[in-house]
Amino acid sequence: METVADYFGSNVFDDRTQKAMLSTDVYQSLRRTIDEGAPLEEKVANAVALAMKDWALEKGVTHYTHWFQPLTSVTAEKHDSFIEPSPDGRVIMEFTGKNLVQAEPDASSFPSGGLRETCSARGYSVWDPTSYAFVKEKTLYIPAAFCSYTGEILDQKAPLLRSMEALSTQAKRILKLFGKNVKCVKTSVGPEQEYFLVDEEMFKARPDLVFSGRTLFGAPAPKGQELDDQYFGILPARVKEFMEDLDRELWSVGILSKTEHNEVAPAQHEMAPIYNMTNIAVDGNNMSMEIMQKVARRHGLVCLLHEKPFDGVNGSGKHNNWSMATDEGENLLSPGHDPFHTPQFMLVLTSVIEAVDTYQDLLRVSVASAGNDHRLGANEAPPAVISVYLGDELNRVVEHAMSGEEYEGHHKQSMDLGVTVLPKLKQDTTDRNRTSPFAFTGNKFEFRMVGSTANIADVNTMLNAAVAEVMKRYADELESASDLDAAIKTLVQRQLNAHKRIIFNGNGYTDEWIEEAARRGLSNYKTTPDAIPHLVDEENVKMLTDLKIFTDVELKARCTIKLEEYTKKVLIEAKTMVEMANQDILPAIENYEEELLSLAAKKQSLNRNVGAYETGLLDDLGEKVDEIYTAKCALAAKIEKVSAEVDAKAAAELVRDEILPAMDALRAPVDAAEVVMPKMEWPYPSYGDLLFGVDA
Repeated sequence: METVADYFGSNVFDDRTQKAMLSTDVYQSLRRTIDEGAPLEEKVANAVALAMKDWALEKGVTHYTHWFQPLTSVTAEKHDSFIEPSPDGRVIMEFTGKNLVQAEPDASSFPSGGLRETCSARGYSVWDPTSYAFVKEKTLYIPAAFCSYTGEILDQKAPLLRSMEALSTQAKRILKLFGKNVKCVKTSVGPEQEYFLVDEEMFKARPDLVFSGRTLFGAPAPKGQELDDQYFGILPARVKEFMEDLDRELWSVGILSKTEHNEVAPAQHEMAPIYNMTNIAVDGNNMSMEIMQKVARRHGLVCLLHEKPFDGVNGSGKHNNWSMATDEGENLLSPGHDPFHTPQFMLVLTSVIEAVDTYQDLLRVSVASAGNDHRLGANEAPPAVISVYLGDELNRVVEHAMSGEEYEGHHKQSMDLGVTVLPKLKQDTTDRNRTSPFAFTGNKFEFRMVGSTANIADVNTMLNAAVAEVMKRYADELESASDLDAAIKTLVQRQLNAHKRIIFNGNGYTDEWIEEAARRGLSNYKTTPDAIPHLVDEENVKMLTDLKIFTDVELKARCTIKLEEYTKKVLIEAKTMVEMANQDILPAIENYEEELLSLAAKKQSLNRNVGAYETGLLDDLGEKVDEIYTAKCALAAKIEKVSAEVDAKAAAELVRDEILPAMDALRAPVDAAEVVMPKMEWPYPSYGDLLFGVDA
């Protein structure tokens, strides 16, 4: 019987396969490139390409593609076959180091934020050897970075790799202070992915889901999540079958899918993988989202990854569990038994706290999107205010470090549940805080603000860069210290006191905290147009350019791209609402009014009284039709107004201030009409159908 261990990673050109198929010299040279950033030799690239091709052909592969992450919401790929003509008129299967290392996809139609004209088509993709190639559907996928002909970065991967190198460089300087000479420090991530599953036929009957990924109209179902019976509940049969199929697909391409369960809202679920090196985890999460949607279709389902598919129930996020470790396996965020007396841990912890405080606006920018605006601050996700949760024990450690007082520590307690047969529980020294944006959870930080559709490359780029910049300043100060222990203690005490405003261990959902955060001077960018312009604030540009993560031109371009994406996505939603109102909703209501009038006429012809039901409903629907028509026309006019605005920032602000309120004004009477209309007369599946249809 085949086990998971037999097929796990079977479609990945991983370290095990490389070791088996490459000569010792080639393998070791490739490992130096991967582990230490050594230049890739041409002969090594040729040998790797040959082995990769032979391995792929054995699996029935016919094509290869450089798989990259442009500045869109999805990945990109251009497929080329291995075939090359031979002198006898037939073909041979060819794949060289040149094919492996570099490709030339057309760059003209990808977002560039003004970096290039549409007529400038040439772009380059380049192999990322630190992320394993894999086989999917008879194609060899080669993870790659992407840039323009003139070298501007047009993707998410290259800045991420730069940030990882920057953090490794500065963290090694910190570790060298403690006599540790490591080859590299790697950041790792475990991204928990939330999603909804709905019936495919119902999905197809909803233009709003098809075009925007969320319901733009919909009256609440009689039952939502108020009974708390969905969370960790029994998996419906179709969902269980989907998850089993999903796991096999993910495991075959080396994705460490570990946990699966029902989430809080009906039809909502979660998949959580084991952590991996950041760029591999980013690739894995992008691949996971694609595979989830493909597998769902095989089961007659559709996987919704939008942050807020349904109004009135929880939306979906993606918890970014982030940590740092050396190549020797030492976790730099592991507090050990006595963190207060562990200078290395205290220095690393302080650097993260300062980084989050100093660059809180960059972290907020990295999670800003039209979809995520519906979650943040809605008591289902953290607020838009960035803060750091340390927990009781670590908070006491930090408080003593700030005051300079000695701390003896707190030992884990055990709990007796009062039942003899149940073993005693070992109680952790701190609770979890689900309302915190950036929470310490034992040996890592969990950044909970990320939206479910997001490419996590962006948030990890900003986080890595911010920590690297702070570590650089710490190393600059400490490397010349005559008394290192005293200098570290002084620095930690000074910087924790300077940035203590970012630490908050309470309930982030309360109005009191938002008021307190304002008094502390913490930023609160509630919407995407509020947040995005801060990407190009002077101090942010200086940090990101000094570390060579971006150029100032690239940052300005990304600011424009993010604003334009926000505007375009909301405009698609607004146009969809107008179309649904015109083509389906208004005709459906009028058709039902005609039926009521016909019924009333028949009653009158039989000398029967027309009842309050007919007259009252006709009056009610007549008012709703007028409200819907008026709101629809107002929204259409505002769409034209925004479409005529050429400035990206001004257009985004118009969307926020005028389009979104107009969408709400149209939705209200439509949802009210749905409540009083017979189910058979309403043109779309209801919330009840969508949220509970998979369980049926």
